[in-house]
Amino acid sequence: MPRHFLRILLVAVALLAAVATLSAEDWPQWRGADRLGIWHETGIVEELPDELKVIWRTPIRSGYSGPAVADGKIFITDWGEEEGSRTLDGTERALALDEETGEVLWTHEWQTSYRMLSVSYAIGPRATPTVDGDRVYMLGATGRLFCLSVETGEVIWEKDYVAEYGTSVPVWGIVSAPLVDGDRLITVVGGEPDALVMAFDKYTGEEIWRAIEVTSEMGYAQPVIFEAGGVRQLIVWHPRALASLNPETGEVYWENEWEVSMGVTVATPVKSGDYLLVSQFFNGSLMMRFSQDRPAATELWRGQSRSELPDQTDTIHAMVTTPLIIDDHVYGVDSYGELRGLDARTGERLWMSPEMTTQARWSTAFMVQHGDRYLVNNDDGFLISAQFTPNGYVELDRTRLIEPTSGSGSRTPHGRIAERQVNWTHPAYANGHIVHRNDREIVRVSMRAVDY
Repeated sequence: MPRHFLRILLVAVALLAAVATLSAEDWPQWRGADRLGIWHETGIVEELPDELKVIWRTPIRSGYSGPAVADGKIFITDWGEEEGSRTLDGTERALALDEETGEVLWTHEWQTSYRMLSVSYAIGPRATPTVDGDRVYMLGATGRLFCLSVETGEVIWEKDYVAEYGTSVPVWGIVSAPLVDGDRLITVVGGEPDALVMAFDKYTGEEIWRAIEVTSEMGYAQPVIFEAGGVRQLIVWHPRALASLNPETGEVYWENEWEVSMGVTVATPVKSGDYLLVSQFFNGSLMMRFSQDRPAATELWRGQSRSELPDQTDTIHAMVTTPLIIDDHVYGVDSYGELRGLDARTGERLWMSPEMTTQARWSTAFMVQHGDRYLVNNDDGFLISAQFTPNGYVELDRTRLIEPTSGSGSRTPHGRIAERQVNWTHPAYANGHIVHRNDREIVRVSMRAVDY
């Protein structure tokens, strides 16, 4: 065989071997498959490069909602205020983009007003789209829910939480992304008086069940489903309690009362083994233990702090950051940006670190498991590769991912107002790439080892 043909053959074999090591998966909803915040793909860079390879950038308008990625498309929502508007009137929009090119394939718009929202954070929709087959479910900040065709953006059915169910829009907008379960679309509606959470037929929008009396603001947490006690349990964390429901009927299995000041149930409930954890800004964390033989749970411990100030807190006082449970330890970002490690059995604090996020009120990071490390997006726009251990935080490397563009108006631990720009959007990890957005653009960045 001629030598140059041999070289070509060897190169082809090497390329095939590289491709064989790659895997791919979509990110069809909040925190990916099953809402667990785990990225399973292989062939991903081990060390973060100094400069990431941006595949494309597409201009969009403002918003907090994260992207969803499915079947070659990316779905996102945004907001544009009417020019000269003094009442925060404007247009929310659902978009579908081509995953490979960033080209906008279709849009669907609807008029609304943000006048009932806190003006400092009235910048766009909050809820990540949920993709299911040929349908995508999009939710606006004022409770407009749309079931749209994935291919065309045509409206299949829609709901208006305020007009149809008497929902009172909370001050930071409606956040909870719809959850598909079988033929049901489960949503936190806040319908008064008895429809905090509802299930609709995902094809038609017909009501299937409603549950939980509304006695306060509806809250901001995402509904999740976990297997525990021999059944599937729908976990709904609202400002009065942590509740478990039968996702097929809405029957309440158990409810553990826990008052949440100002309704800030933001971080997503997390499960590991029999542990079930939620964490709030003002009063710290609540740890439950699932029963193994029936749909029930007992309280292990709860935070006892009466202040969110960092020198007066115990456990973890999370605002936006969803904590982690790894074996018998908890890791999360506290009220003013401190990263903390706890004993999951007792809530005892083991260590603190200021290294991962800025030390300011509401500092945020989104942590996604990838093998034996975690990929962290902090609100300063950095992508971090890190490990969390009982002995402390281990930062492997970091690189700039996106420019933060939203104002936080937060306070520092010393009480000063810190007018810093932040990024409070959870990215999507899909098909060897990160898809991320700020208030000006959405980007697709390669994480494939073969691209570096």
